[in-house]
Amino acid sequence: MPSYVACNDAAIACARCKALLQPFAMKRTTGQDRSVTKKWRPATQAVRGGTWRSEQGETSEALFLTSGYSYDDAGTAAARFAGEDPGMTYSRLQNPTVQMLEERIALMEGAEACRVQASGMAAMTTALLCQLSAGDHIVAARAAFGSCRWLVDNLLPRFGIAATIVDARDNAAWEAAIQPNTKVFFFETPANPTMDIADLEYICGLARAHGITTVVDNAFCTAVLQRPMEFGADVVAYSATKMMDGQGRVIAGAVAGSAEFINDVLLPFQRNTGPILAPFNAWVVLKGLETLELRMRQQSANALKVGKFLEGRVPTILHPWLDSHPQQNLARKQMDDCGPIFSVVLDGGRAQAHAVLDALELIDISNNIGDSRSLMCHNATTTHHNMGPEGRAEMGVSDGMLRLNVGLEDPDDLIEDLDQALARAGL
Repeated sequence: MPSYVACNDAAIACARCKALLQPFAMKRTTGQDRSVTKKWRPATQAVRGGTWRSEQGETSEALFLTSGYSYDDAGTAAARFAGEDPGMTYSRLQNPTVQMLEERIALMEGAEACRVQASGMAAMTTALLCQLSAGDHIVAARAAFGSCRWLVDNLLPRFGIAATIVDARDNAAWEAAIQPNTKVFFFETPANPTMDIADLEYICGLARAHGITTVVDNAFCTAVLQRPMEFGADVVAYSATKMMDGQGRVIAGAVAGSAEFINDVLLPFQRNTGPILAPFNAWVVLKGLETLELRMRQQSANALKVGKFLEGRVPTILHPWLDSHPQQNLARKQMDDCGPIFSVVLDGGRAQAHAVLDALELIDISNNIGDSRSLMCHNATTTHHNMGPEGRAEMGVSDGMLRLNVGLEDPDDLIEDLDQALARAGL
């Protein structure tokens, strides 16, 4: 363990902490001027943004598998811990591979700064707990990933943080829920798995007018398809396990926002609680980002084709790009494409939903999303099982709901697999 003295105030980083956490000027054969990289379009940033090169001149990002760092002399070590030298001190605080990923995500997101986390849920937990204290109040959307709702419904109240749950689709509900001690609006759009669309511009504008911080889970879209900060969001959080890796290999998360939020609010919490991403996982996500736009665009096209087939084949489909979705216009305003994920609702409840899953021959039964492989799951008995029947009913997660992640396979093969599975389940 490094022999530093932690900040007394967990919410405010001292000048020494900030200096320790600033990007390390790694010796490189070619460098990047941030004023230049900020001008690049997202697809270019996803491949080249934040790249550091050592004196070896490697083209692929180097993988630094080290927990600590050595120093040329005792004075250098002292200077680094005093914040007078920006070099590395400990991989819970800085690691070259990890920082390359952070800079790349920030560039793609249009954010001033980013810190990656050990998982998507570590990102959500950190983004909330770093800024909330006993006596505060949060307004959160009803439809969300099950663990996100667990944070709001179970964890935060243990620390004296009150919560109000609203239907994210109802703009008036957000305003009605505001209290004098409201500090955060927390929601995802599209929502998992109901595909509710939240009006980013309205909700973020309302929050700013009342001095409330918005935390938006953008995992379904990534910056390729939706950039919440362009609509006024303060903080964007991710499960980078999903589309960013995109091939089901590693667990990762990320939180992006202003330099003030990341450095003064989030970093002291992360530094002293330790939900840091491992360098190897960061390197894998860096590789995933190189193909992110290609995958997202192709998977969106595949999902639209599969969705159009299912629209006439199942009782209800929740797909933001189809005319049957009540918020299609808002989805198209905020999103550049539909993304790979949507849900269907069957009239036969859990038995029929399970029958469809059991009849699949190509599509995998899996609770993951964002993979290049097509995956399908029954949320009521997997991702949202812990919510209980009443909680699921409030969120709109019925026993007949199935969530589909459309991958990179030929969409006609996916359609044939779904067609035969539905037929075998009596549809």
